[in-house]
Amino acid sequence: MEFDANATARRALWIGGGQWAGKSTVAVTLALRHGLTAYLYDRHDARGHDDRRIADRIRRGEPPAGPDAETTWVRTDPAKMAADTLAAFPRRFAWVLDDLSALVPGRRVVAEGWGLRPELVAPVVESVRQMVVLAPTAEFRARQMARLPRASFAPPGLSDPDRAVRNRWARDELVTADAVAQAERLGVRAIRVDGTLDGDQLTDLVAEHFAAYL
Repeated sequence: MEFDANATARRALWIGGGQWAGKSTVAVTLALRHGLTAYLYDRHDARGHDDRRIADRIRRGEPPAGPDAETTWVRTDPAKMAADTLAAFPRRFAWVLDDLSALVPGRRVVAEGWGLRPELVAPVVESVRQMVVLAPTAEFRARQMARLPRASFAPPGLSDPDRAVRNRWARDELVTADAVAQAERLGVRAIRVDGTLDGDQLTDLVAEHFAAYL
């Protein structure tokens, strides 16, 4: 049998969208309920992808360590931060596909993460119904940030930690809005997350959308 590097990705179920929308909770709950394999983007991106990120910077003539935290979080305005993030997602998505090529699960993978963008996933999957985008409202995002300490984290030693956090939140809002716009353009379902559904109920809604594949 000929090896198909994208076979697992093509059959996967994909959950994209904004930060703090409950993507990981939904993916893990779906995996446990239906015997799927959960791929958690942030866990892989922050750990297993770092060597690739360093090599990528070197290839592009950039410092291996990347920009300093002060420049990244305090001195850069949110619009530029969002543009830089969006520009990096295609390179990072290639690493996701490489990760998935090494998985041959008996059932489907459910992959979640803010870097799993509609415009990147749509050309890979058999149907755009294999993806949903979870978009938190501003009010729900604010509640999440107040509740989750990591949502308000700023690297130590910054000249203005509060500004760094505000910049990050504003960046995330812009990136989320772009994900929703791309979803609408491609016919991918976008689900507004406003806190009226708890984790199990939100998972029920996503499971209903994926019912044909579970």
